Amino acid sequence: MIILSIKFSSALPAEQVRARMCERSEQFRALPELLQKYYTQDASTGEWCGIYLWDSLAAVEAFRGSPLAHSIAAAYEVIGTPRVEILEVHLTLRENLQANSL
Repeated sequence: MIILSIKFSSALPAEQVRARMCERSEQFRALPELLQKYYTQDASTGEWCGIYLWDSLAAVEAFRGSPLAHSIAAAYEVIGTPRVEILEVHLTLRENLQANSL
């Protein structure tokens, strides 16, 4: 499994960012190799972060080249350049752990 993290600052107020997350969530649910996505915010900086759990690095690379991935900056009125990290998962502590859905 692979984790993709995309962290950014937004020009939008928090309630608009959350509304856009909800509006766009179905597009992400439709991605077959996306196992889970967490929509998060860093309380200390106000930055937003999408944390994606993927089946494979190939799936991450395909997503990163997709129109959906390229629409993130405009959809959230990103300030500056988002920080992107790709992490390989070596071990999980619990299986089937789910966050509350949007």
